[in-house]
Amino acid sequence: MRVLVVDDEAPARARLKRLLAAMPDVTVVGKDEDGEQAVARITEHAPQLVLLDVRMPRLNGFALVQAMGSEMPLTIFCTAHGEYALQAFEARAIDYLLKPVQPERLDAALDRARLHLQRPVADRKRGLRSVSDLVETEAPYLPRLLVHDGLRAHLLPVERIDRIRADRNHAEVHSGAQNFRVRRTLTSLATRLDPTFFLRISKSDIVRLDAVREIHPWSHGDYRVVMHDGATLSWSRRFRADAE
Repeated sequence: MRVLVVDDEAPARARLKRLLAAMPDVTVVGKDEDGEQAVARITEHAPQLVLLDVRMPRLNGFALVQAMGSEMPLTIFCTAHGEYALQAFEARAIDYLLKPVQPERLDAALDRARLHLQRPVADRKRGLRSVSDLVETEAPYLPRLLVHDGLRAHLLPVERIDRIRADRNHAEVHSGAQNFRVRRTLTSLATRLDPTFFLRISKSDIVRLDAVREIHPWSHGDYRVVMHDGATLSWSRRFRADAE
């Protein structure tokens, strides 16, 4: 797979090149500093995939995609800014990685690219069809979750989720000191989060197991669950029975 890296920051280019060098089926055909350089490189070397930053001088990532039109290769955006996720979908990116790009996320994104390259060209050019295609994969469990912080949207890797609490109108995702809203019911989330790592403990709460600090017997068959962030939750007898 021929890959072009486009980023105006030298450390980011070097990191991606180092990660890609470990993949035997990947050839890096160039590392460009801005979109204008990338236009010429794409025309000359016909890469199959572009790892593309968003904010760059002269011609930013989205402007590059627009300029190339139907000639734009498969695109994975790599950016430090989570708020461009929906715009990336509109630009028909196949994935959206947050810096610093983690090896496991890059591996998953490249697997996604490999699958796309196996499809007929006509299907490939249609790219993603919905926001859910950007967030979800054909795997049974979600690798990331589309969350909202005010007017901004983020693609949050599920391994960064500590717990999820639902009220009558929405679910709130707790990740470290940050809280996000997600427009899904707790029941739908419970079916798409890997039970190896996540457990629904009540009508209102899902926890990531390694974010749990302590569990104590309480009353009437219920348990108290103490999280590493200090939150204390109730593990109801009904849901505890389902887990046993």
